Amino acid sequence: MLAIVKSVALHGLEGHIIQVEVDVSNGLPACDIVGLPDTAVREARDRVRTAIRNSGYDFPLSRITVNLAPADIKKEGPVYDLAIAVGILAATGQVDPTVCRQYAFIGELSLEGSVRSINGTLPLVSALKGHNIDHIIVPWKNAPEAALIQDVEIYGAGTLAQLVFHLQGHEQMLPHKQDIEGLFRQEKEGTPDMADVRGQTAAKRALEIAAAGGHNVLMLGSPGSGKTMLARRLAGILPDLSLEEALEVTKIHSLAGLVPAGEPLVARRPFRGPHHTVSTAGLVGGGRFPRPGEISLAHNGVLFMDELPEFRRDALEALRQPLEDSLVTISRVNSSVSYPARIMLVAAMNPCPCGFLTDEERECSCTPPQVQRYLGRISGPFLDRLDIHIEVPRPLFSELESPPDGDTSQDIRKKVQNAREFMQQRLEKLGLNIPLNCNAHMTSKMLQQVCRPTAEGKNLLQDAFSRLKLTARSHGKVLKVARTIADLAGSEEIDAVHVAEAIQYRNLERKLWL
Repeated sequence: MLAIVKSVALHGLEGHIIQVEVDVSNGLPACDIVGLPDTAVREARDRVRTAIRNSGYDFPLSRITVNLAPADIKKEGPVYDLAIAVGILAATGQVDPTVCRQYAFIGELSLEGSVRSINGTLPLVSALKGHNIDHIIVPWKNAPEAALIQDVEIYGAGTLAQLVFHLQGHEQMLPHKQDIEGLFRQEKEGTPDMADVRGQTAAKRALEIAAAGGHNVLMLGSPGSGKTMLARRLAGILPDLSLEEALEVTKIHSLAGLVPAGEPLVARRPFRGPHHTVSTAGLVGGGRFPRPGEISLAHNGVLFMDELPEFRRDALEALRQPLEDSLVTISRVNSSVSYPARIMLVAAMNPCPCGFLTDEERECSCTPPQVQRYLGRISGPFLDRLDIHIEVPRPLFSELESPPDGDTSQDIRKKVQNAREFMQQRLEKLGLNIPLNCNAHMTSKMLQQVCRPTAEGKNLLQDAFSRLKLTARSHGKVLKVARTIADLAGSEEIDAVHVAEAIQYRNLERKLWL
């Protein structure tokens, strides 16, 4: 007898419906799985056989052929265990095949018959919804995450026996519901506050501009000046995630198995700080079966790279294209996979190997060739993609002992939010119905429409272009930063004062690298 049930396969974040075709016929007892399965899928026959028997049902001593169609899509992982088990039970008449066709099944089986949680539940369920499948069986522990997708009925199965009772109509499982608004309302505790940073007024101002415009930042200063402390507080001054952004982030974290227990929705902007020993594949994604890297895990958030020159040169160069396209494409012989990577890159580094080249109190012990080699680890094209370059001086003793006197993260976040709302209003006035989160993501065409400085500002920019030897990309970066500064000030025009402040954030490039 033939039975067909539905499951799903992921290719990156893109889903494909898989028809699990199970045929039970006369012949020597055997169970073959075909359809381009990997090792974990082929091993499902042993897990399924034992789980069915230990759940109190009959596993046929017949010839069983399981086909995962279409056969040209690689099948990975234990996600098909539940579908194969239900297909075998349907093919042997232990459950109604017609009822099984109403559902899609995803989940791993243990030998005792319990349904184990899996990674990637959210993108799997999202893909099923995209194919108009609205009744989905998932592992019980994954049900809160799967229920984030609206307009589908999610059933959480704890054991294979519980699922069979449901399919037989003996003991119905209830659809799992999720209060998404409640997840957003949960109090965000433990976020570091910008008011904890003493002094560093100029650096705080630069990070405020960066947050308002989504600009990449390079912080340079001697050891202990507070670069890491500032970076870790940047995520706290960014606007809250929208529901769409939160779902995007959660899908990537779900695929990587990083969704915390009890927190099905990633409602905070991610902050990722990989160690400088990270491999290229770990940073941008990759592997035999490509998985998202740190840059994708930081999607809609902050990627912090401390001790920037210590990172592998090939890893830094691999970041160049994702920073431009907000997308990572991992190509292999048989296929290519794309993951989103819309991030704010925040990099921190010392000015030299000893760290005191620009320090006003301590003398640098490095030779000029050592300094040149150290700075040379950062290529010009990579440096060009960092919108804001700031120097972080060592704070004074009086600043460290003084009480907090700056704005809190909440105060700065309000300014940042107002600047982004001002940007959206400007786009609406111009009739530009283009989805845009921040100024850093403006296209060249938009740059010409909304980043036109006044005559005085244009003359100042022209002078800086020749003096600082700016590239065409740097020219665009300066205009975008100036537009953000004007937005923070609530100004429709980009005045000379806005251009001047934007230009000063390119001085380090001339001071140290040229």
